[in-house]
Amino acid sequence: MVCIMGGLPAFSQTYKTIADTASLNKEYLQVSSDIADLNVKLNKAQSDLAKYTEKSNDATSDAQSSALATADKASNATDGSVKDAKKAKREAKRSVKNAKEARKAGNNLDEQNEKIRDLNQELTRKQNRLSELDAMRAAINTSQQ
Repeated sequence: MVCIMGGLPAFSQTYKTIADTASLNKEYLQVSSDIADLNVKLNKAQSDLAKYTEKSNDATSDAQSSALATADKASNATDGSVKDAKKAKREAKRSVKNAKEARKAGNNLDEQNEKIRDLNQELTRKQNRLSELDAMRAAINTSQQ
């Protein structure tokens, strides 16, 4: 059992001989290029995250202050005139609009966090493949000597 488990990684190698070196180098360059592209995308997504966070916080703050103002206008309208009731209605519409904007900003922030998580997973996967290719390259070089 131990012998079989020890030999398993050698059987899983795609590139085993010197003739496979060209294919290995081609894949190595492709994976390296993919890693560089993913790093650029990840850096951009992380820098955009600050903008999304700020927008979400601002929208939430606006929605909360609008809701408080709506409550004040509504309490004034119950004892006030028709004019006060119309102002309360306008403020309520504004409050609903602000709440929708806050929800949209929160969803955008969640999507950005998910995008960053996906990019990190893909980057890890590509880095693992690059390590496997390094090991294959080392095995070919060792067998060549």
